[in-house]
Amino acid sequence: MCGIVGYIGHRQAAPIVMEGLKRMEYRGYDSAGLCVLEQGNLLVYKRAGKVSQTESLLDYTTMHSTLAIGHTRWATHGEPNDINAHPHTDNSGKISLIHNGIIENYSSLKKKLISEGYTFSSDTDTEVLAVFIGHLYERTGDFELAVRSALSEVDGTFGLAVLCADQPDTLIAARRGSPIVIGIGDGEYIAASDAAAIIQHTRQVIYLNDDEMAVMHRSGYVTKTIDDREIDGEIHEIDFDIEQMEKGGFDHFMLKEIYEQPATFKDAIRGRLLVEDGNVKLGGLRPIEDKLRKARRIIILACGTSWHSGLVGEYMIEQLARIPVEVEYASEFRYRSPVIYSDDVIIAISQSGETADTMAAMKEAKLKGATVMGIVNVVGSTIARESHAGVYTHAGPEIGVASTKAFTSQIAVLSLLALHLGRMNQVSQTQGKVIAEALRAIPDQIEKILQTSDAIKEIALQYSHVTNFLYLGRGFNFPVALEGALKLKEISYIHAEGYPAAEMKHGPIALIDENMPVVIIATKDEVYEKVISGIQEVRARRGKVIAIATEGDMSIAEYADHVIYIPATLPMLTPALTVIPLQILAYAIAAQRGCDIDKPRNLAKSVTVE
Repeated sequence: MCGIVGYIGHRQAAPIVMEGLKRMEYRGYDSAGLCVLEQGNLLVYKRAGKVSQTESLLDYTTMHSTLAIGHTRWATHGEPNDINAHPHTDNSGKISLIHNGIIENYSSLKKKLISEGYTFSSDTDTEVLAVFIGHLYERTGDFELAVRSALSEVDGTFGLAVLCADQPDTLIAARRGSPIVIGIGDGEYIAASDAAAIIQHTRQVIYLNDDEMAVMHRSGYVTKTIDDREIDGEIHEIDFDIEQMEKGGFDHFMLKEIYEQPATFKDAIRGRLLVEDGNVKLGGLRPIEDKLRKARRIIILACGTSWHSGLVGEYMIEQLARIPVEVEYASEFRYRSPVIYSDDVIIAISQSGETADTMAAMKEAKLKGATVMGIVNVVGSTIARESHAGVYTHAGPEIGVASTKAFTSQIAVLSLLALHLGRMNQVSQTQGKVIAEALRAIPDQIEKILQTSDAIKEIALQYSHVTNFLYLGRGFNFPVALEGALKLKEISYIHAEGYPAAEMKHGPIALIDENMPVVIIATKDEVYEKVISGIQEVRARRGKVIAIATEGDMSIAEYADHVIYIPATLPMLTPALTVIPLQILAYAIAAQRGCDIDKPRNLAKSVTVE
């Protein structure tokens, strides 16, 4: 959510900052802005709408500044318009600020500042922070001290970058609950909320932790806590290439990422799956192996698509390891006074590793003495750093807002974890080998499904005009029904609901008529006959049935209007396959409707505020 870029160095700053903002457009935003320091003056350019609309205001030939900050905003306080767009300045015009997050005590600060004669032009909490820093700077004459003092008094979350007109050799960035990464170049530094804005210029980065800040000059930088204690920031190396962030000939990033799934699933299990031993090697879990072995209970914390993968993981772990598992919406977990024991293991799942709700829930669990492991994609992210142990999914950058390859990579890692825990408990080597061989076959099976995409797109043509969809699944595929419905509503804006198939008769059946397409996952497993009964109930009410079925099941064509086949695999692994046609179906319907697939309205890639 939102994007921050700040540059200080020896090159023209504005083009670097604007290019960085473009690299982060996938995160979701509704306005954009730039501030440059030119000849002692802060010049601000900002517009509601796309980065290109702000860029149209610029004349790079007249801009020589080597210090600038830029922002893409996703509205929280105040509607998306030119005035509420970032950067914001203080009353003197000497302080300019860009900010991700929410300042919770902005209202009381604003009232205090108004009482002292300060004025405000926007509806944002960010302008309040800018004016507050400006107020403290007027009193102290010390830019860094003013920033530190202001941040020590605000409540809430922030990732920010700030300039001062009187300090042409200083860029300050800070964070609390919203990511900031510092790119270390040769006599130049880039502060950003996403490494995507940095990779083109340097691979050497420092990830700020909560209540840390970086003070950057062209001659060097200092990392310190907000209370002025210097720290040694560990330098990491970005592990992906700029090519991975390009479309590579596909019409949309989402489509590219759907087609990357054979490779990303393989990357998630590579070097970890020991097929001959029927076992798994997860080096990242060594610090908590004993805790895992003795776990009373596992609690999975996640949001959105990651919550759906967590549900699949629950079924897998309970079946193979016989350890009770609960899957919680992270956004609700810490607000209901959860019962947590010291021998619980908490699994936090997040593609970005920066999801605010998941981070907050994870911290609550740690505070109560539980062991926390992370399953994340982004190396060096906050959840990765603050977990006791964890496993990376190795999916590479996921640019499309609607998650696809991250979901199947999470399924891959959860499959490995379930097998690992199962082998600790009741799963024999023979049984483990069967599971491992089936896991190894999944990438080729995904590739086979992708080869049927034209047929799935033909189905999409028939239903792109409808206003409602119902998705049904049972067992391991109930979460896939939820995920399929989520993908459709995220990118096509068609209302869709996922349900356990047996729950249809407890309410949703009232919706079914000739205008209601119903996607039913009907793979060959122990509940197959019951799912077929559900299909017959839909047909009896003239509903249109799109069935996801196992190759070789010819009889299902008697009951369904359309059948999409997947290769046979173990029931526990079917979600990695059944979700693929649902991703393609959602994509094709959205494309037919002319939707902005990679950047659907109102959505952000990484939700970094509660």
